[in-house]
Amino acid sequence: MTADPRTPARAPHPSVSLHLLGGFRLLRDGTPVVVPRGLQRVIALIGLRPGATRSNLAGLLWPEAAEERALSSLRTALWRLRQDPCCPLAVTGDTVRLDPLVHLDVDDLVDTAARIRDGDDPGLVEGALAAGRHDLLPGWYDDWVLLDRERLRQLRLHMLEQVAGHHLAAGRHGEALEAALEAMAAEPLRETPHRLVVRIHLAEGNAFEAVHAFYVYRDLLLRELRLEPSAAMSALLADTLAPIRR
Repeated sequence: MTADPRTPARAPHPSVSLHLLGGFRLLRDGTPVVVPRGLQRVIALIGLRPGATRSNLAGLLWPEAAEERALSSLRTALWRLRQDPCCPLAVTGDTVRLDPLVHLDVDDLVDTAARIRDGDDPGLVEGALAAGRHDLLPGWYDDWVLLDRERLRQLRLHMLEQVAGHHLAAGRHGEALEAALEAMAAEPLRETPHRLVVRIHLAEGNAFEAVHAFYVYRDLLLRELRLEPSAAMSALLADTLAPIRR
């Protein structure tokens, strides 16, 4: 089909992506967009609360202000954002959300974790190691940020542990260890990844490595929290450690 020369060609829609993991970045066709800090908060919250009402958004952004003043501040912020012809927001009645064409990195993490959990696509395992490697909006201390930061951190930890468990069950010990160590780096005091590391070493027949991993974690736990590893973790090495303890 030949285009009518009298019809002006449509300008391609710019590619817009919003990154909240590791810090706020709004990119348009790969080029960073300068956004004032106050408007960053508005865009970030809208990205994390899709379809939220104006009242919800205003209450979270200005929790100490009276409702009318908070709503007025939100109206002003939205007006400023919508002056940009490539505004990343879509407003429908009383709800505000990101434009459907805006790519959000948080969605990638949530989607990858869900598909790993459901076992839909084993090919996602490699991408799971890098997904969400950075915390949500580091240096931001709004209550809604702290809540979502912990939610996403826990989501990623469980995802990595599931990846390690899948690899271990399939006998892919190297890949299992990589995922377990990634989870361990994200939360050094969490027992589950340490327990996985011990199980992986035992599955490979590396008793020394398993015992070493156990005592490294035990010493860390005693030093930081004055606690001992759980009975479940100790039981993993009962047969291996019995001769040593005797």
